[in-house]
Amino acid sequence: MQIVSPPLSLGQAVHEVIESLSVLPTDQRFNEPLFTKFERAWKKVSGRMGGFQDGETEARYKSRGEAMIKRVAAHPGPLVNKSIKIKEDLPQFMLSEEDNIMLCGKIDWLEYLPETDSVHIIDFKTSRSEEDPESLQLPIYHLLVHYCQKRKVEKASYWYLEMNDELTPKVLPDLIQAQEKVLKLAKQVKLARQFERFKCPEGPNGCRYCCPLEKVIRGEAVYVGVGGLGGKTDLYIIESSYSGKPTDDDSVLL
Repeated sequence: MQIVSPPLSLGQAVHEVIESLSVLPTDQRFNEPLFTKFERAWKKVSGRMGGFQDGETEARYKSRGEAMIKRVAAHPGPLVNKSIKIKEDLPQFMLSEEDNIMLCGKIDWLEYLPETDSVHIIDFKTSRSEEDPESLQLPIYHLLVHYCQKRKVEKASYWYLEMNDELTPKVLPDLIQAQEKVLKLAKQVKLARQFERFKCPEGPNGCRYCCPLEKVIRGEAVYVGVGGLGGKTDLYIIESSYSGKPTDDDSVLL
C-alpha cells in the first residue's frame, strides 16, 4: 500500500530516467534523449495515479522535473563515468545473525573510481532543502555498499538536482558506528512488531508518516489503482493533501 503524492511522483519519474542510464555502457547512455525518457516516465504518474488533483499542480511539478532533466543533460558529471551495478535487484545483507535482522535497500548510483579501484556513493535528490544531518540514509548506504560488493567505499555525495549543477560531498559515516546505530533502531522496530505495540514518537496525534496510512484504514482515502515497484502496490490518494502551493515539505528522497 502506498500514498501517492506530487512530490513522490516527481521523484519517481526523475529517478526512472537516471536509473535507466546506470544499466547502459558509458558510450550509450545518452543515445536516447533524456526528455524522451522523462515523457515516458511521466505518463506512469500522470493524473490521479500520481496524486495530482488538478492540471495546474501537475503542470508545475512536471516543469520542475523537466528542469532537473535539463540540468542532468547539460551537466552529466559522474553519469558519463564508469559505474558499478550491484547484481541484486534489492541489495541486502544480514545485519545481525543473532537477531535475524536483514538490512536491504537500493543505491541510486555507484561511480567507479579506477585510480583507486573504489566506489563513490551518489544519491540524487529532488528536494528543495538539504538532507537532515541526523538522517540514517548515508549510514545505511555505506553499510549496504560495503557488504554487498567487494570494492572499498571511498566517498559519498548528494546531488540536489533542483539546485546545483555539481555534487555536494558528504562525510562518509564510520562503519562501526553506523552498524551500531542502525542495529539499535532495527531492534526497536522488531520488538514493536513482536508485541504489536506501535507507539508514535510524536505522541497520540501521530506524525506525517502515520496519519495518511491511518486515513486509508478509516476509509478517508481514495483508491486510484495498482502500481509502484513491481506493479503490485495498491495506490491511494488523500484528497486535498496538496493545495497546489509550493512548500518546503514538497520533497522526496531520490
